[in-house]
Amino acid sequence: MAKINIRIEGLPYQVDEGLTILEAARQCGYEIPSLCNYNHGECNRASCRVCLVEVKGARGLVASCVYPVHEGMEVKIASPIASQARRTSVELLLSNHSMQCQQCAKNEKCELLHVARLTGARENMYLGEKTPVSIDRINPAITRDTSKCILCGRCVARCANAHGNGILGFENRGFNTIVGPAENRNFNDSPCIMCGQCVSVCPVGALMEKSEIDKVDEAFRQGKYVVVQTAPAVRAALGEEFGMKIGTPVTGKMVAALRRLGFHKVFDTNFGADLTIMEEAHELIDRLNHPDSVLPMITSCSPGWVNYAEYYYSDLIPHLSSCKSPHEMEGAILKHYYAQKVGVKPEDMFVVSIMPCTAKKFEKERPQNMVDGLKDVDAVLTTRELGKMIRRAGINFIKLNDEEFDEDIVGQYTGAGVIFGVTGGVMEAALRTAYFAITGEEYGMINFTQVRGFDGIKDASLNINGTVLNIAVAHGMKNAKVLLDDIRAGKSKYHFIEIMGCPGGCINGGGQPYVRECFLPNEDIDIVDTYKQKRANALYSEDERKRIRQSHNNPQLKALYLDFLGNPNSHKAHHLLHTSYEAKVPFND
Repeated sequence: MAKINIRIEGLPYQVDEGLTILEAARQCGYEIPSLCNYNHGECNRASCRVCLVEVKGARGLVASCVYPVHEGMEVKIASPIASQARRTSVELLLSNHSMQCQQCAKNEKCELLHVARLTGARENMYLGEKTPVSIDRINPAITRDTSKCILCGRCVARCANAHGNGILGFENRGFNTIVGPAENRNFNDSPCIMCGQCVSVCPVGALMEKSEIDKVDEAFRQGKYVVVQTAPAVRAALGEEFGMKIGTPVTGKMVAALRRLGFHKVFDTNFGADLTIMEEAHELIDRLNHPDSVLPMITSCSPGWVNYAEYYYSDLIPHLSSCKSPHEMEGAILKHYYAQKVGVKPEDMFVVSIMPCTAKKFEKERPQNMVDGLKDVDAVLTTRELGKMIRRAGINFIKLNDEEFDEDIVGQYTGAGVIFGVTGGVMEAALRTAYFAITGEEYGMINFTQVRGFDGIKDASLNINGTVLNIAVAHGMKNAKVLLDDIRAGKSKYHFIEIMGCPGGCINGGGQPYVRECFLPNEDIDIVDTYKQKRANALYSEDERKRIRQSHNNPQLKALYLDFLGNPNSHKAHHLLHTSYEAKVPFND
């Protein structure tokens, strides 16, 4: 890219042509206050006016987030007129904000407070009537509080960019404008897929996951046998909650922290992932062996994607695997197998899942996932919520010595289970086992790299004893829609498709730590996908370190089938580990 010459505060710099002033200034070591979602490539199109600067020759102050640099441009960031304008913009935002900072779940990660500090904004400079407030706490996954909303529009853009959806939008006009679902409905009465991507980009606490920490506390108070399981993506991001570098694997410290929080047993959801692969791979083989079966088969471990299918592609529900997601499978095994082994009544066992996902909170409430009147999972905490619990307990996370998961009866896992947390991981893990199940031989290349990476759609072919298996991987519903429309039109060439709701997969789930340059000054995260790749690398490296890397070689899984389940896709396996789906109307009247 061509370089151009500009001056900032009188000093000369060379920057890439095509950048905005905001981007160029950051490359040159300046932080212009901003409420743009810079790290995710989304901008509020200058609506907040927080990033105003002075440009020589311009008729007035310009919004640096949208104003492109040009040859010879001279920019002043710290001039009195620009500094005063930025402070006024933030004070106006504060004037319509609830300012309940101490009670806010976004405390310490609030971008509005950050720019207020940078600009020197003062409280109560503009007093008067505030916009009418809407509060939505009905949904089990996401809460909405418009008293904190600053109308930046980042959630609106994220929903559209990731999924092609318009669940959130600007309602009403002028002073009465709020952000919400159409007609200001609650999330339960809208076709929201509960992925939490809107939560992950909200700069304030207007959109948050619905916390279940109190529910876990109550289970301890009641004397329940409280066990916990952690998803693979959590270990790749939890360290960020404590100032560690993005992508630092913290598996051992996480286990140690969970034990200090009082959980009776600490399990890895990767055991459930291995179990999912066994059921899913054999379901695929069964479909391939029966000409009248519905193909392509599509994975079902992403609850956001399942919600999307029920709302927008209910005619394709027969294509979905009937397998529950890994944490639901593991919850069912813990309550109906492990509990018996350790002498605990299933109703006295309280299963907590630590997930990178807000949609998992919704998933655990599905009646189709109940077995014999019991939920598989009783509470779901996001990675962020676990960080809060650890800090609340006074645990110095960074100084913890590594500890191992409990693996007495269930809990051992393979490398295949680990990579579930990144787009393409479920496909790669399934192929390792499906190849063996069909041929009786191990697939020579354990790393199926064709399905790795962050391209929106990846496809490949695998020759298994002369039969060509066509596969595809998509993440984010905007990408998935391309594959789904082909299926609907009868044009799909694929036999097996993996779909993940969140862009990048679970490593970028709506419950993961916030990625904001303003809170991570020492991180190299200028490129949008850099943080995803760092988290993905943490999972791939753990897969490489595992002695056993194929789900079908998990010794505890073999024992589980021999002692309890029988064969994959047996009657008992279906009773415990499989589920069903239902068509939903986009809006409930």
